[in-house]
Amino acid sequence: MSEKQHYKTLIIGGGIAGLTTAIALKRKGISAKIVEATPHLKPVGAGLSLAANAMKALRHIGIAEAVIQQGRQLNSFSLYNAAGKLIKKGHTDPLHSIHGISNFTIHRADLHATLLSFIDPDDLITAKRTSGFLKTDKGYEIQFEDETAISCEQLIIAEGINSPLRQQLLPSSNIRFSGYTCWRGIATTDSVNGLETSETWGKKGRFGIVPLSDNTIYWFACINTPDRGSLKNYTLSDLQHHFSDFHQNVQLVLANTAAENVIWGDISDLNPIYQYAFDNAVLIGDAAHATTPNMGQGACMAIEDAVILAECIAGRSDFNEAIKHFEQLRLKRTHTVVNQSWKLGKIAQLENGLLIALRNTAFRLLPQKKYQQQLESLYEIEFTV
Repeated sequence: MSEKQHYKTLIIGGGIAGLTTAIALKRKGISAKIVEATPHLKPVGAGLSLAANAMKALRHIGIAEAVIQQGRQLNSFSLYNAAGKLIKKGHTDPLHSIHGISNFTIHRADLHATLLSFIDPDDLITAKRTSGFLKTDKGYEIQFEDETAISCEQLIIAEGINSPLRQQLLPSSNIRFSGYTCWRGIATTDSVNGLETSETWGKKGRFGIVPLSDNTIYWFACINTPDRGSLKNYTLSDLQHHFSDFHQNVQLVLANTAAENVIWGDISDLNPIYQYAFDNAVLIGDAAHATTPNMGQGACMAIEDAVILAECIAGRSDFNEAIKHFEQLRLKRTHTVVNQSWKLGKIAQLENGLLIALRNTAFRLLPQKKYQQQLESLYEIEFTV
């Protein structure tokens, strides 16, 4: 093993959580080195939503405008049945008129590229996949699969749901399979302006449509399956056949998708854990609280983590005290999102006709004011700690 590099603060993971944390820390005058597993930062995924809470966090660290230029404002969200009948519509942009904060949709690659534009290339180390760590008198020695190591005094773990470092810290933590699998794709069509952000719920599954910028549409399709990986060989043609009785907008989106623009993955989350802070190491983002995507809050929670963690660290001279305070601030909120998203997914993926009818009726009868309050409760967050 070669001579080890040593840094005061190390961020493991160059995804949304890791990059945003580095930017937020830099704004506070704190430097950090980012270590990423892949040789080149190529984000996996298609599109995502940045709700008002995430946009508020990005504005707090001064990069919201750069992100806004790459996204599309999201003002409402509609829920349909398979025939295209409206079940419920919510206005997802209630804070705009008050605080100038909007909900946005953006291609994950565009968000990633924007975040990278604020990172000094010298602060990024790539092609280093972690295998474990050793606790030392001065902090941690992070070990990598290529048999090298990097040491640090302060460790921020943002390497995602499958984090080996979290598993070493919490051997009992476990990843839960949701019972459904998902395809994500990008369609290109001149009809994008005629489409709205929506989900369609039917017996055969769920289909989401999210207009992005430049006549592109992010879509996702979820189908129940008892076993992980059982539907991984489904093709775009298989999806068109499976959702052939869904309304015409679903058909339009699938017809305008190239097969190479479709990715697949089972949907899982991290069974809620009750500790994020360990000595001088802290878990953030999906490494701490990976959630199913049903509430569109996975990236949002990661961005919140980054900004709040930076505030905690900048406001306290002792790193351990800072990350414990971060943990206290984040446990309840992130657990609420993980648990509510898990439940919502079960409701959305119902297959029994009677239960579906009861669910849809309950949504229709839910007072609009109550529905709006449920949406807006996610957006209220403060970043002064």
